[in-house]
Amino acid sequence: MEKIATTNAPAAVGPYAQAVESNGFIFVSGQLPITVATGEMETDIKKATLASLSNLKAILAEAGLEIENVVKTTVFMKNLEDFTSMNEVYAEFFGSHTPARSTFQVAKLPKDAIVEIEAIACK
Repeated sequence: MEKIATTNAPAAVGPYAQAVESNGFIFVSGQLPITVATGEMETDIKKATLASLSNLKAILAEAGLEIENVVKTTVFMKNLEDFTSMNEVYAEFFGSHTPARSTFQVAKLPKDAIVEIEAIACK
């Protein structure tokens, strides 16, 4: 197992890696909607979704991969009432590439974020 880390995405907020590689798969930890340049947490669902996905993309780039290498995502949301808005940004971000996905409403996310997105990618 090899750890993957980049300063182009927020550092982990706990004792875990931004991502790890194992047997040709990259497991990207949940990405909060923190904008790297400012360190600010996005609170608008569209901006938050884009920030989380951008962080995920930066970690994949560190591993030499692109968004097209993603085979599965999991989206954790504070409020599923925001599903349509999140989905609009998600669809635009991934374009014609449509990995498998699960989406859940959860009681609370770290740092009281409104969305967190994790992914599995394959080389």
